[in-house]
Amino acid sequence: MFVRIMIIAAVILFFVLWVRAAVDVYRRGDLNGGQKAAWILLMLIIPFIGLLIYVMIRPSDAQVAKQARR
Repeated sequence: MFVRIMIIAAVILFFVLWVRAAVDVYRRGDLNGGQKAAWILLMLIIPFIGLLIYVMIRPSDAQVAKQARR
């Protein structure tokens, strides 16, 4: 029973993180439409690894704001 609850919690956590990353990709102004579609597809095709790569490579909000001011 405990293992089942942990698996369900992990799946829900992953889904929440994936949706948050997808929304973040959609809202980013420094990416064009093709780049946004590529990130979303990458996260759909290889979900865990794609999400992990996006989170690791994604610039911080401060970096994005600094680029927008230029």
